[in-house]
Amino acid sequence: MQRGGLSNDARALMLFEANKKSLVVAYLLWFFVGILGGHNFYLKRTGIAVTQLILSLTVVGLIITGVWVLVDAFLIPGWVRNQNNLLATQLGA
Repeated sequence: MQRGGLSNDARALMLFEANKKSLVVAYLLWFFVGILGGHNFYLKRTGIAVTQLILSLTVVGLIITGVWVLVDAFLIPGWVRNQNNLLATQLGA
């Protein structure tokens, strides 16, 4: 079925491209505001992001979050892929 001259597949593809998560953006957020959970907010991991933000307010928590953020660097590609797969599934692509 077509709506507004676009097929459903074309519409889904356009929505996917407009809303997909970028690996580059995730790593930039990790680099600049990772200690505050910025990359996790971007990747819709809000609970983890809030935990990192709150932990980074204390000295001991800052050390824990620092190690946590280093581990996150290796996990970001999988999280971006999962978010994009979830989006594609929701759009029916």
